[in-house]
Amino acid sequence: MADTRFFTCKGPFTAEKLAEVAQADLHGSPESLYSDVASVDKARQSDVTFLDNRKYLESFKVTEAGLCVVHPDLAGLAPEGMALLVTPQPYMAYARIANLFYPNEKVEGYISKNAYVDDTAEVDETARVEPGAYIGANVKIGARSWIKPNAVLHDGVVIGNDCVIAANVTISHSLIGNAVTIHAGVQIGQDGFGFASSMEGHLRIPQLGRVIIHDHVNIGANSTIDRGAGPDTIIGAGTQIDNLVQIGHNVELGFGCVLVSQSGISGSTKLGNFCVCGGQAGLAGHLKIGDGVTIAAKSGVMKNVPAGQTIGGFPAIPQKDWLKKQAVINKIIKERK
Repeated sequence: MADTRFFTCKGPFTAEKLAEVAQADLHGSPESLYSDVASVDKARQSDVTFLDNRKYLESFKVTEAGLCVVHPDLAGLAPEGMALLVTPQPYMAYARIANLFYPNEKVEGYISKNAYVDDTAEVDETARVEPGAYIGANVKIGARSWIKPNAVLHDGVVIGNDCVIAANVTISHSLIGNAVTIHAGVQIGQDGFGFASSMEGHLRIPQLGRVIIHDHVNIGANSTIDRGAGPDTIIGAGTQIDNLVQIGHNVELGFGCVLVSQSGISGSTKLGNFCVCGGQAGLAGHLKIGDGVTIAAKSGVMKNVPAGQTIGGFPAIPQKDWLKKQAVINKIIKERK
């Protein structure tokens, strides 16, 4: 059970309601009530759990959960008498259920007297601005958006509807879409890393672009997104960015990309739709990464990658070739010991 000091559960719900939300087939009584969600090994009779990873199969066989979301292939291994929600996508179904029990907090319109809001800013009456926030000139904040303590929105920034801008975020030179969540400490719109070098030193080049973030993007804590040098930096709709990610100037991300913690993308590189960068992956600048490319953790990408490939290593090559190379290296090391 989640700590009630931090989370508010909206249960109980009937099995029928949960099946409807999960888009799953119910095997059990539709009137049965369930009060919370829990992991398969900690769940009680009143809880809903799920099985998506076969590593937890033994725990599933003895779970005390009253209701479990499970794949059709594994439903037959459930404890006798346990109700089931059967679906080919148990993790997605569980996510829908968990969001029913623990929905996002409802935002109530409010501007703290301890926030600074410029007279020219446009703040929707349903938006919330917490103490210590700074809202600059000509900023626009949409309906039901939540600006948390000490967030800074510099002049001209646009925030869409249903956004959450967490504490200590700084945003400049940016246009933010709807339903975007930006976690604590994120920095968006700062100078890109651009300069001309000579024996006399380094001369900074004015960064005259913007950051454009489309709808339903999530940006993890302490990540940074540089504004463009002339072209814009663009983050595609539905993209999920983990903590401590660096995105350079003029980068373009397509729809639904996933960037895992400590990955970095150098300036002017373009990723297609549904690309995945594993933790600590690094991409050189001015590259084109095709749709659906998966880049393994700690990879160094130095050249363009066609659509659909899975690559790894440093420099990154197709994953199967990298694994073969690693096997040879490991064999040599073992023989030398």
